[in-house]
Amino acid sequence: MLLKEYLLLYARYNQWAHKRLLDLTNSLSPEQHHAVVPSSFDSLYKTVFHVWGAETLWLGRLQEAPTTLPDDPFGGSMRKLSDSLESLDQQWVNWLAEKEADKLTQKLHYHNKTGDPFYESYDVLLIHIFNHSTYHNGQWVTMLRALGIPQIPSTDFIAWSRLSL
Repeated sequence: MLLKEYLLLYARYNQWAHKRLLDLTNSLSPEQHHAVVPSSFDSLYKTVFHVWGAETLWLGRLQEAPTTLPDDPFGGSMRKLSDSLESLDQQWVNWLAEKEADKLTQKLHYHNKTGDPFYESYDVLLIHIFNHSTYHNGQWVTMLRALGIPQIPSTDFIAWSRLSL
């Protein structure tokens, strides 16, 4: 499999996993969205917001159009946040589909949130971005379990691949 195909596969998987978790999360009450559950971010809402924020920052960097995140443009609304994350996931798929394959191994100069400079290749950054989401998806699932939510959908890559490949 070529690098671009692999990364596009990962972007589509990321989109699918988010959609499954968002559909379930949006069926819950606002109280459940904001209930305190010990984790890296202490609520479902804050966890999803972190994933959205990280992916937003990285997309800006990789498009060489750095962005600054507002405090909370969704006013605590899981529905608005979910819609924005779903849109963002589609932007990742589109960006990768349009990106020339040879550009994916080129290096990018960028700065992190504290202004430190870095120089890394697009492919390594993309693997980081999608792995970051997968990591927090696992926390999201654990938080759903802690809230007593039954029948959480699988977000395993192999489950997606059996449906999609």
